Amino acid sequence: MSIIYRKSMDALYLACVAVAGSALVLISAVIPWGVYTRYVVNRAASWPEPMAVLLTIVLTFIGAAACYRSGNHMSVSVLVRMLSGSRQRLARFSAEAMVGALAVFMVIYGSKLCAATWHSDIADFPTLSVGLTYLPIPVGGAITLLFVIERMLIGPPPIELDPEATAMHSPS
Repeated sequence: MSIIYRKSMDALYLACVAVAGSALVLISAVIPWGVYTRYVVNRAASWPEPMAVLLTIVLTFIGAAACYRSGNHMSVSVLVRMLSGSRQRLARFSAEAMVGALAVFMVIYGSKLCAATWHSDIADFPTLSVGLTYLPIPVGGAITLLFVIERMLIGPPPIELDPEATAMHSPS
């Protein structure tokens, strides 16, 4: 069962990376387009800035889940590393539990936010619901919660090293 869950989390992680990466690429294309239309064409497009903000929401919450799983999310671990074995395990468990609590908070209150704003529209995108734009909050929270469950039940995902880095550190 743990192998199936791990493989599912691997697939979910890759999906998060693809979504967050795509959002970053689109932001990188949309912002220069806005600058081009404003300063070269001398007729500013109204949609690039709000589109970049919406993509930033996706990048933030979906990307944060991916960073958490890969261990690249910011953390302060100096104090944890100074603790003894059993205290260190307790501190790590407590930290995971707090991340899980934050993820549950994001799911519950993010869903309420989506529901409360679902029938409002965005001025620059009148067919787009405000609630839909906030959907990355509860979705990112749910994904993060799944990754927390993975860490607490199975352990952290295995680290895949870059082949070049592995070759550099292997004994010859």
